[in-house]
Amino acid sequence: MAKQAKKQTKQTKTRGRKRAAVKGGVRRVVLRIALSIVVVVLGAVALFAVFNPPTTPYMASETRRLGTLDHQWIGLEEIAPVMARSVVAAEDANFCNHWGFDVAAIRAAIEEGGTRGGSTISQQVVKNVYLWQGRSWPRKALEALLTPLVEAVWSKRRVLEVYLNVAEFGEGVFGIDAASYAAFQKPPAQLSAREAARLASVLPNPKERSANSPSTPMQRRVAQIESGAATIAADGRSDCFED
Repeated sequence: MAKQAKKQTKQTKTRGRKRAAVKGGVRRVVLRIALSIVVVVLGAVALFAVFNPPTTPYMASETRRLGTLDHQWIGLEEIAPVMARSVVAAEDANFCNHWGFDVAAIRAAIEEGGTRGGSTISQQVVKNVYLWQGRSWPRKALEALLTPLVEAVWSKRRVLEVYLNVAEFGEGVFGIDAASYAAFQKPPAQLSAREAARLASVLPNPKERSANSPSTPMQRRVAQIESGAATIAADGRSDCFED
């Protein structure tokens, strides 16, 4: 009887050790997977801080749908400063003053029932370069995690440069170089303040707005953007991306 009890105790201990070993193995596998994901994410953020993204998930999707895109990458130094200021005035006036999230804009969007966007240029870059379109919670959660990381690794100039090169300006038209030629038949370096404001005004809804023939409401928006671009130049809110 004593021998049988001792044998059962030994078997119980053996099973316990096996279960502990299995749990330990699972934890190690999960940890390795998590570390691999972190390394991949950090690598992707560091990579595009230096190298230009060849495409984005949305651009790839539009290429499949349309067959081809009008897109050419150019450096921020090849873009008229007023174009950069106009985009900031239109999309994220406090771009130089936040760390990826504009709390005041988010609060205003909530108070207005979500009728206006609260996304910063940094958030839009993260969405365009690393994620997918849509309003799903998983995408928003990943965007919230990646945005501060991009802000920490990239300069503000780099964030704005990437944004201006991957933003959609019309059906099959991506980036400011393609947009400038499509709308005004000139390179971005030669854009006037009014032309820059007209291009920036299409960004919230590029498939339904036109820089060539702005509607009356759009013309009012263009005037606001042109004024806003001059204001942020005067009060220093463009200092973080201008030499």
